[in-house]
Amino acid sequence: MSENSKTQQFPIASLREYEIRDILTKVYEALREKGYDPINQLVGYILSEDPTYITSHNNARSLIRKLDRDEIMTSLIKNYLNIKN
Repeated sequence: MSENSKTQQFPIASLREYEIRDILTKVYEALREKGYDPINQLVGYILSEDPTYITSHNNARSLIRKLDRDEIMTSLIKNYLNIKN
């Protein structure tokens, strides 16, 4: 059995981190496509939790509302500091 054919296991927390990253990336791209400054818009959303900071383009507003604000902040800080748990 080769290395590539082994089943990989990921902790559930890692799967959620992947989902958060995927959603934030999609929201970022939707904001960029509509001509907004994605970083400023995301910061505004995180600080206020006001969904009007996020465009409805490509379902971005619905996607971001799947995430809890505390969950977003925790993920961002962990990734910024490169903390794995």
